Amino acid sequence: MTIEPRLPPWWWDEAGSDEPAPALAGDVAADLCVVGGGYTGLWTALALKEREPSARVVLLEAATCGAGPSGRNGGFLHGYWASLAALVPLLGRGPAVELARAGERVIPAVRALPDDVWLREGGMLIVSAAPAQDAAVDDAVAAAASVGVPEQAMPLDGDQLATRIRSPAFRRGVFFPDGATVQPARLVRALRRAALQAGVDVREHSAATRIRDGDVATAGGRVRAPEIVVAINAAATGWRPVARHVTNFGSYVVLTEPVPELLEEIGWTGGEAVLDGRMFLHYFRTTADGRVLMGSGSGPIGFRGKVDERFTGDVATAARAERGLRRLLPGLADARIERAWGGPIDVSADHLPFFGTVPGRGRVHYGLGYSGHGVGPSWLGGQILASLALGLDDEWTALPLATRRVPSLPPEPIKRLGGGVVRSAIMACERADEEGRRAALPARLGAALPRLLGMQIGTR
Repeated sequence: MTIEPRLPPWWWDEAGSDEPAPALAGDVAADLCVVGGGYTGLWTALALKEREPSARVVLLEAATCGAGPSGRNGGFLHGYWASLAALVPLLGRGPAVELARAGERVIPAVRALPDDVWLREGGMLIVSAAPAQDAAVDDAVAAAASVGVPEQAMPLDGDQLATRIRSPAFRRGVFFPDGATVQPARLVRALRRAALQAGVDVREHSAATRIRDGDVATAGGRVRAPEIVVAINAAATGWRPVARHVTNFGSYVVLTEPVPELLEEIGWTGGEAVLDGRMFLHYFRTTADGRVLMGSGSGPIGFRGKVDERFTGDVATAARAERGLRRLLPGLADARIERAWGGPIDVSADHLPFFGTVPGRGRVHYGLGYSGHGVGPSWLGGQILASLALGLDDEWTALPLATRRVPSLPPEPIKRLGGGVVRSAIMACERADEEGRRAALPARLGAALPRLLGMQIGTR
């Protein structure tokens, strides 16, 4: 029986707690108000203080810093070399490489933090665990070769893959040197401490109740600032300026007890972060104390951006994560599941984050849509949002994350209903793939529907 998911995540238990920041009380003036105390908000505040040390920056967090997706994720830290197969057709060769080159600065930025965040630079693997997943491996290798960087996506046959991690389920894989893992809550704590040390005025338990040009209100006061950054990720999916471009999905993980001896037996000692080739992928990694985390991005879809208990208590998705662990890593059959938890992720229409300024709203800037890949790209987001707040036209605001036209999703309730149909169809197809059979025709048609409409969500 699958353990029931619950919060807080184990990450928070391990990281411990810091002295809470006071809530906002009364009216304060600032040069920049950042709404959201996750990775994006913290990196934005730090980036602006690095460029303008004298600027007064106030950061408002509804709960405690990192209480949302930043503290619940799998801790995969990488840029965009592993995404070239999708980026090149979406952005073009030049912009795709430009974005991937910018992403190379993510890991060094985390490495430069003074705190121990369990950074392990073991690279990343995509593995094929069914014939239909071979294309994910082949496409990654071909994309890197096509832009002249074959060293960024090195193919591995079955024997070569087994030197890194052994499983009878794995057919072959591709290794990306640009990859690492971190302890998510430790990273949040490190960024929060750095922000406080830099002079950022952090206010926790201060949810924004109104955001308008030059003014952010909370229950206890307000911040008057000419520049405002909204960095609340999945919580922004119902916000009118961005709602047509993003939806929220549930993502759940299970975590084993420490099993270093079993990891030795399957040869998984290099710290590689691993993904399989599914659309609703499994993602798995080890921890510093020899645990294994297995995640499944197959959770429920939100409606009008609402974040409710389905995103934290969905036993079915947690059970899928555990089934993935047992199927993909049978050598860990004796590993006991110790914890499970989940949360919402913000998924954009083309699976890339987007950043900009709200038209007609003065100087209100935003960034979201990480689509399950935000630990590393949030650093890029912080640089982009700091430049937007400073009114700069520079290398950051020229990145396609800030310049491309983001596709629109259908309006509600079509977005929710259609997304649910596509999700069910893809899950049925992927289950059939793994069982060595052909999915039923309705499932195949449902899984192909977004591609026929020119959308990335659901594309197989």
